[in-house]
Amino acid sequence: MLSNTALVLIGFQNDYFSQDGILHAVIEESSRITGVLENTLDLLRTHGRDFGLVINTPIIFTENYSELKEPVGILKTISEVGAFKQGSKGSEVIEQMQQFDDFVQYVPGKRGLNAFTQTGLADLLRQHHIEHVVFAGTVTSLCIDSTARSAIDNGFKVTVLSDCTSSRTAIEQDFYCQEIFPLYAQVKKSTELFADNR
Repeated sequence: MLSNTALVLIGFQNDYFSQDGILHAVIEESSRITGVLENTLDLLRTHGRDFGLVINTPIIFTENYSELKEPVGILKTISEVGAFKQGSKGSEVIEQMQQFDDFVQYVPGKRGLNAFTQTGLADLLRQHHIEHVVFAGTVTSLCIDSTARSAIDNGFKVTVLSDCTSSRTAIEQDFYCQEIFPLYAQVKKSTELFADNR
């Protein structure tokens, strides 16, 4: 068991992972190559209850995206195409994750790249005496990287799961896992997490 470790899930929502999701094409190639969804589901089935905490942090915007002030980049795209809008099917957590609702805690309030901003994530982790945060989800170069850096700034150790994350392209995924994350965190495959703790 990893009682002092939390698994944080980012972006497992219909607009990314459903075939008809508004932004599915953005991560489709990288997600297929890494097997992010299948590997994360397998990790949750096999070891979900062995973590001290499993947290899902969906990103959901108000209907008029009023919280985004002059957005650029992906946040501008999200507002223009109407992704992750409150009350929409696209903003909902994917159906495959519902089987784990008995032990996954949802942290609402994520309305940007960083899951620590304007949410209770840091407080929840500290309340459960978490020291180490493990990340799975998408997009590697954006929400995963932003939240992982913030976890470091909040005093947590960080691991990013290379086979449970995906980016916009396979090249971008490899670059972050090989060149960026090792600058401040560990990078592992999901199968290595518990093998290291036997």
